[in-house]
Amino acid sequence: MEEDLVVISRSIVNPRNVKKSTSVKKIHLTPWDLARLRFGYLQRGLLYPKPDPKIDIVISRLQASLSAALDRFYPLAGRLVKVKNEDETVSFLISCDGSGVEFVHAVARNTEVSDVLQLSGSVPGFFSSFFPATGIKNYHGVSRSLLMVQVTEMKDGIFIGFGYNSTVADGNSIWKFFNAWSEICSKDPGSETFQRRIHLKGWFFDGIDYPIHIPDPETKATSHAASTELQEKMFHLTKESVLKLEAKANDESDEKISSIEAVLGHIWRSMIKQSGMSREEETHCRLPINMRRRLDPPLEEECFGNVSQTGIATVTVRELLDHGLGWAAVQINKMERSQTDENAKAFAEDWVKNVKIPVSVGSKDLVVTNSHRFDVYSNDFGWGKPIAARAGPPYLNGRLVVFQGAEEGSLDFQACFHPHVLQKLIMDNDFNEYVSTV
Repeated sequence: MEEDLVVISRSIVNPRNVKKSTSVKKIHLTPWDLARLRFGYLQRGLLYPKPDPKIDIVISRLQASLSAALDRFYPLAGRLVKVKNEDETVSFLISCDGSGVEFVHAVARNTEVSDVLQLSGSVPGFFSSFFPATGIKNYHGVSRSLLMVQVTEMKDGIFIGFGYNSTVADGNSIWKFFNAWSEICSKDPGSETFQRRIHLKGWFFDGIDYPIHIPDPETKATSHAASTELQEKMFHLTKESVLKLEAKANDESDEKISSIEAVLGHIWRSMIKQSGMSREEETHCRLPINMRRRLDPPLEEECFGNVSQTGIATVTVRELLDHGLGWAAVQINKMERSQTDENAKAFAEDWVKNVKIPVSVGSKDLVVTNSHRFDVYSNDFGWGKPIAARAGPPYLNGRLVVFQGAEEGSLDFQACFHPHVLQKLIMDNDFNEYVSTV
């Protein structure tokens, strides 16, 4: 189906009143930001029923409302600036210059909503062409827009896909932007309601000089061939299944376990059980932690930017499989509780002393991205709520993209694993007791 997709137009959407809306001209990058420079743009999207208005009207309205939304979320319309230092290092900052957002209008006339809901299994499949930033690395933000949008018409629906540079925003910020964009579009793109300022993180680690000097991430990067043998599936947990796992985990532990910790513990144990790894090997559960309220002083919850730190729970395969769900969930719980202001400052200081800009994360990890807390199903652009939320490339073994489910209290997971692991998971009765495959 990939050959079916045809690009109709490419354009740049600028903030409507960039000079009036942009009070901050540049934003220095923190260690959290710089550590992501070699990662690919994160890509998400929402599937919608076919709009009633003609597509030309839909595209025009989407562009106008995007322009209005960028007035408030103006860092997304900027570019990275790379400065070469005299000590043969480089520094990066975000220039809030209003350069704009790349906007693609495409058509895939033979693709149906059901095709997107089921995915194709193998990756990359036809669905990767529905996203605009495939292959773009964060350090490419010096010449490519920090946010890229693609609207793809289908036979019976429409898909709005976007890719974003994770040095400028984390999941919390990008979905707040998307919420505002859809609200503006559903009402009046000219509304002055959305001209209020955003809260920028404006918070830097004490004792660190900015801009931070680092080795050039582009010239020093080591090429890593991506695995060609990966498949992805959508997993679904009903509200009832989520509550059952939460109760089971709490029965097996002395800590107060949340529903998401219990669910991730179940998936982590199930994945490793089917992985074929040695019992003495280490495995990790990597989870993005929103640090806004954990810092001292705390930041506004609405604070825009990349304010997430990756928490890593580390255990051996033996420990994970010889203990029950409650133990696994406790390891995730302990890791989350350890993400403190003191922990964040220690990470930043250590990182600056020994700069490490990874190319990718380990293949023995459960790499959790996105969050069930992000509001995806209220994003009505004016022709109805989304049918489903989906993620695009880059693909990575062990990647687990979390979405809230369409039904209240339910959860969806877009999983990317080696084929033999997925096939075994689908046949695993213990796994399927709580998780269904879409």
